[in-house]
Amino acid sequence: MTTTRTWAERATALDAADPLAGLRDRFLPAPGVVAYLDGNSLGRPVADAANRLGEFIHQAWGQRLIRGWTEDGPDAPWMDWPERIGDRIAALALGAAAGQTVLADSTTVLLYKLARAAIDAAVTVDPDRRVIVAFADDFPTDRYVVEGIAAERGGSVRWLQADIAEGVTSDQVADAAGPDTALVLLSHVAYRSGWLADAPAITAAAHRAGAHVLLDLCHSAGSVPLALDEWGVDLAVGCTYKFLNGGPGSPAFAYVRRGLQGVLRQPIQGWMGRLDPFTMGPGYVPAPGIRHVVSGTPPILAAVPLLASLDLLDEAGIAAVRTKSLALTAFALELVDAWLVPHGVEVISPRDPERRGGHLTISRPGFREVVDLLWDRGVLPDYREPDAIRIGPAPLSTSFTEVHDGLAVLHNILEGTVG
Repeated sequence: MTTTRTWAERATALDAADPLAGLRDRFLPAPGVVAYLDGNSLGRPVADAANRLGEFIHQAWGQRLIRGWTEDGPDAPWMDWPERIGDRIAALALGAAAGQTVLADSTTVLLYKLARAAIDAAVTVDPDRRVIVAFADDFPTDRYVVEGIAAERGGSVRWLQADIAEGVTSDQVADAAGPDTALVLLSHVAYRSGWLADAPAITAAAHRAGAHVLLDLCHSAGSVPLALDEWGVDLAVGCTYKFLNGGPGSPAFAYVRRGLQGVLRQPIQGWMGRLDPFTMGPGYVPAPGIRHVVSGTPPILAAVPLLASLDLLDEAGIAAVRTKSLALTAFALELVDAWLVPHGVEVISPRDPERRGGHLTISRPGFREVVDLLWDRGVLPDYREPDAIRIGPAPLSTSFTEVHDGLAVLHNILEGTVG
């Protein structure tokens, strides 16, 4: 029988063998936190982010002032940041060539822009293509956005049903998508369970039906290797405040396959996406390429912490990040089976590592109150209704010992040894 001490020793050994262990010290410490297990909801701040923000405020902003938008200088011109940072995210995390990704807006706004553009383009070619295929248990924003677009365009949403621990499959998409389908919208990693969808097969199934594919990458980017170009994905959106550690409310990114950039026209026609914004001329002429997805002023200051995190991801490499992510969730799963399942805890994430993203979800009646007890004791997982705790270790900042110590506190609470 494996004892608590043996598990602790194993965690120590795993940390000693971890090639990414040295990167943990590049994040700001959080005094009083025993285990931070919510990297899939909000990543920890990279220590250098504070330095970069101070430097940016005092120098790039404070000294260059308005000149920073258009003149060359350190990290300037800022007008280029949407494409420059978009290309960096694409290279490090998306498996996409340059010129197809921009940093702009929030996830919700970008989902609306790309989904609406896809529907409009489909209806222009075939007025009967007004159906959006989506997952009935996807993240609320995704569901709300497509419901609103369907209402705007006189269409409908065809909802896919799936077991939470198994998720949507390509066969389901093939059965649901047909001559009336304009768009298939799915999360690559399901927010609730961590189910990792078979993106290449789903994309192929949608394309056989003549539909476009829009992937939500919020729980993938920076955690799971992606190959958007190779898979033939049409559109993608993702946030930067989870595994990319951009900070609360950091800007999102949008990917539009190069071949669609002259076909789709996003609906929020702002001056920063115009061919020549500073002419202030009449009418809207979209900028060529991916730039037309930008609407308003780029979120320059909010992007500075993201730059520090992208440097760490570049140093580590996404393949090594994925290797450690799988090891962290596998170790957590072992502890859950040994310590928590005997106390009525159920695993609702895929046990197959090939189908598991970067987090593990467990469930038990009364977990809402248990999370409060965990937070009081410095263990910070995530809670989702109904009765589910998400364990989201971030490979760049989380140790195996941290996973052990956090789940040990949960074990003690369930055993009643902690009041």
